[in-house]
Amino acid sequence: MSVTDTNGTSHDLGSEILDVLLVGAGFAGLFLLRSLRGAGFKVKVVDSAAGLGGIWHWNCYPGARVDTDAPMYEFSAAELWKDWTWCDRFPSGPELRQYFEHVDRVWDLSRDVMLNTRVTAARFEENGRYWNVTTNQASSIRARFVVLCTGFASKPYIPSIPGLEDFQGTCVHTAQWPQGGLDLRGKNVSVIGTGASGVQVTQEASKVAKSVTVFQRTPILALPMQQKRLDDAGQKKAKEEYEQRYARRRETFAGLDFDFIHQGALEVSDAKRNEIYEDLWAKGGFNFWLGTFHDVLMELKANRTAYDFWRDKTRARIKDPVLKERLAPSEPPHPFGVKRPSLEQHYFEAFNLDHVHLVDVREAPIERAGPLGLTAGGKLHKADVIVMATGFDAVTGGLTAIDIQGATGQTLRQHWSDGVRTYLGVACNGFPNLIMSYGPQSPSGFVNGPTSAEIQGEWIANLLKELRAKGLTRIEPTRSSEVEWNEIVETLTAGTLFPLADSWYMGANIPGKKRQLLNFPGGMPDYIRRCNEALANNFSGFTVQ
Repeated sequence: MSVTDTNGTSHDLGSEILDVLLVGAGFAGLFLLRSLRGAGFKVKVVDSAAGLGGIWHWNCYPGARVDTDAPMYEFSAAELWKDWTWCDRFPSGPELRQYFEHVDRVWDLSRDVMLNTRVTAARFEENGRYWNVTTNQASSIRARFVVLCTGFASKPYIPSIPGLEDFQGTCVHTAQWPQGGLDLRGKNVSVIGTGASGVQVTQEASKVAKSVTVFQRTPILALPMQQKRLDDAGQKKAKEEYEQRYARRRETFAGLDFDFIHQGALEVSDAKRNEIYEDLWAKGGFNFWLGTFHDVLMELKANRTAYDFWRDKTRARIKDPVLKERLAPSEPPHPFGVKRPSLEQHYFEAFNLDHVHLVDVREAPIERAGPLGLTAGGKLHKADVIVMATGFDAVTGGLTAIDIQGATGQTLRQHWSDGVRTYLGVACNGFPNLIMSYGPQSPSGFVNGPTSAEIQGEWIANLLKELRAKGLTRIEPTRSSEVEWNEIVETLTAGTLFPLADSWYMGANIPGKKRQLLNFPGGMPDYIRRCNEALANNFSGFTVQ
């Protein structure tokens, strides 16, 4: 069987069934491709994009930039980093595309990647114990195992706004930005949403647009990026410690080379706590979020000390007293850090400019769109461009968008109709030989992507190698192991402050979606320990044949 992708490249799959089909060509899919191919598996990757990189193919909006600093946001293999240097501490979208091209050259991946190939459906064939996968190509693909590497941000969410079809300008979601770009110079730009992409677009648009109007539902508790340029000499010196830093990221909660402080925020004096907060603030990035006192995300009193520090630092940058209260309220809109903080460079200063405006949609809801723009609170805000920075149906949306039908005929969407249920965040009862990387109820959105890709990818590869060594061709978690894993996630969640905010972590940004923590909140070391125990204990929690 031969499949031709829309680049015109023919992939000869032969008459045999693939051992493994990987869906998604981001960090997880590419790591598994290299690992499984090196272990002798017949494996292919499919991706709907025209290039490698997963979300970093699609992130081409103005200011798109990763929120994890180099070298944490890259693979740890020495053959990749020894000859690679970054321009910025926090790399931009274009630079990340260049990085994936570099990975491709070194690891020779493209020959086994089918681009412009979107998976639309998959059906498990019990008789042959394989998945029959339908794509937008003429031929289907058969594989013994399917590993879904679609990431947590692959299905954009666009809210329903009456009259949007009548808008005469350009309306675009940040995840669907034109690959050729969109010129915002001299335009009236409306930005709906204040998450990461909303912050980044606002910063860039404020430099060139005629006007920028930001529609805010909840203030973003953004942290200073502390961006800086990197030089080759400095990186050459830093590489002397790369191996130790990569080893360190396997030991920390979030897969970074720093971790929470083993002290409580109220266990130190006010002066000492403020000193520590000042140091974390100056370091930039996620240090103030994931390198802080261990109880900030668990205890309200401890959390309030972090919020108050953030508030005072932020308000000092905003001139207008009304905007101070709307952008950095006296009382927290939710506990600090239970919504993923965005990193910013001059977001709050942008509102000191005369042509940048804020609309609080809690006070003045968006009522409708029309030919000339958006009406909120009875006032028309004219726009040439409406930017939907409205996020994603995160963690599960990219999976349920595929019509995946398991052994009993039930679809994955039906299986999760009353909420997510998995075992170890990697598999579901009723869906044999279907594995998820970076999926729901794994650490996913709480953990650095490349770290997760490697650690979880190694476990998945070991699982498949162990099945092959024992001549086993079918694996599926039991219903009871799903129930038990769900209870573990719920118990860990109850010890945190995450349920106190309506975030995408909780599925609360999508109408009708069950409110539950979608990620495993115990950190990567605890998670992978549990996974390794299941594998070492003869596939505990699974039925194998």
